[in-house]
Amino acid sequence: MSKEKPGVIPPRRRFLQQSLALIPAVAAGGSLLSVAASAQPPASAGVSTDYVPTFFNNDEWRFVLAAVDRLIPQDEFGPGAVSEGVPVFIDKQMELPYGYGHLWYMQGPFASAVPELGYQSNLAPRDTWRRGIKATNAWCTDKHSKVFADLTHAQQEDILTQLEKGTLDFPEVPGALFFTQMLENTKEGYLADPLHGGNQTLASWKLIGFPGARADYPQVMDNPNQPYPLGPVSISGKRSV
Repeated sequence: MSKEKPGVIPPRRRFLQQSLALIPAVAAGGSLLSVAASAQPPASAGVSTDYVPTFFNNDEWRFVLAAVDRLIPQDEFGPGAVSEGVPVFIDKQMELPYGYGHLWYMQGPFASAVPELGYQSNLAPRDTWRRGIKATNAWCTDKHSKVFADLTHAQQEDILTQLEKGTLDFPEVPGALFFTQMLENTKEGYLADPLHGGNQTLASWKLIGFPGARADYPQVMDNPNQPYPLGPVSISGKRSV
């Protein structure tokens, strides 16, 4: 990645500043399923390569690893989504009430509408992920003779851009809806408390200066615009290194 110009907020930091309110309050569970060695996330202090997904199958898991790595890649400002455990966070969410769409109204009628009117799709998050991965992999195989996870980074980013713009669409799921689902869950996992699977080294909190669950945080409110002097702490008591 090229160096940012002086005075320009780097994209990663800008998105983190804008997304702090997305930290969700979801918990998690896990299970077993082997993952191909080539699809395993990079080893780091914050993620285990031995994790086996509960919801995603092996092919879907490879897609998730590849997609979130492109949505928040590692750069000079900090680790990326994969090494912070974001795929684990997403996998766990899919087996919670959130993943089944039990947290909001999911009855008809269904119609296209502005975001201010709320979620309009008849697909729960787990359905959007599963259908989107299957359709995208099928498209990639047809166009490139490879599934998404086996393409180059440049090809993957081009496909994600097409999904975001809605120029790549599928009968099973709108491309833009699938991209929005991927991006929202990736940001949530990157900013979540490590207790829920992502942000395992508290890297995003350190980057934006968020103290986490420190009990003394209210005491510094009398000193606005001053950097918080201590590292963040998870709900579980885990501290940044």
